Amino acid sequence: MFLGNSDVIDDIEEADVDDPAPVREACTVLEALNRISGKWAIGILLNLSHGPVRFTELERSVPGISRRMLTLTLRNLERDGLIERTVYATVPPKVEYRGTAMADELYASLKGLTAWAERHRDAIARSRDSYDQEQAAAVERG
Repeated sequence: MFLGNSDVIDDIEEADVDDPAPVREACTVLEALNRISGKWAIGILLNLSHGPVRFTELERSVPGISRRMLTLTLRNLERDGLIERTVYATVPPKVEYRGTAMADELYASLKGLTAWAERHRDAIARSRDSYDQEQAAAVERG
């Protein structure tokens, strides 16, 4: 079950000082959410959802990412168990990345989130416009 931010904070605050397990578990959840909510991770994971991809293909398919940021993000995703890196003994070396079963499960959740965003896109835009107009009117009133 997913813990909301306030649930995680409550868990940390109520943690037994002698037993660091609840804090460690809460931090792991936050770290995982931070990892996949980063600027590049979802784009990389979506590209890997279709099968193995080489580094240069990823670099071309994720607009705006630098080589260094791609390398760092791939390392972190590999460390978290979301991708696997395979190095082939060729000259020059060939490196492929593929999503793990855990990444496939995450992809299914991301598809649901994407469908939700598409269903509510117009309502969100209307809400933003309404809010912006109300804020502008409040500023004018002083």
